[in-house]
Amino acid sequence: MELGDVSAYLREGADARMRVDPKLVYAIGKRIGDCFLGGNKLILMGNGGSAADAQHIAAEFVGRFERERRPVPAIALHTNTSSLTAIGNDYGFDSVFERQVEAFARKGDVVIGISTSGNSENVLRAIKKAKDTGCATVGFTGKSGGKLASMVDYALMVESSRTSIIQEVHIAVGHMISKIAEDML
Repeated sequence: MELGDVSAYLREGADARMRVDPKLVYAIGKRIGDCFLGGNKLILMGNGGSAADAQHIAAEFVGRFERERRPVPAIALHTNTSSLTAIGNDYGFDSVFERQVEAFARKGDVVIGISTSGNSENVLRAIKKAKDTGCATVGFTGKSGGKLASMVDYALMVESSRTSIIQEVHIAVGHMISKIAEDML
């Protein structure tokens, strides 16, 4: 990578962030805030870098984002390695999030599936289970949206086909929804 490439990459990331719909981000953050105010929880999932983003966002709610407040229930489903590996072994990797959503999700919860392609089968199956349970569903995806975008109540599609840029925007949106919800608490 040359100096000019660094500048181009920074511009590409900034452009992708600027194309995010602020009304959609606000609606997602408000829905999560309402969820917590109603005594419900936030459930997140993803694979690889998206798993890291799910865990990061969950931590912003259980800990704090920018100010002191009571902790609120948010969980990233990949963090219990015993459940993840047992379900993967016994039922297959496509079921690792679906089984946990069935176990933990209740009507009124918010479930966020993060998939840069929008086509991760384990995320899709879990989102379907969440919808069947009566949860609000959110999808963080890339440019095409994949199958996930048409399944969820709120589809945040980053205008990029570059995985790293998509993930950078996902975590930026994660920070914004953390701030919106935290201000409601």
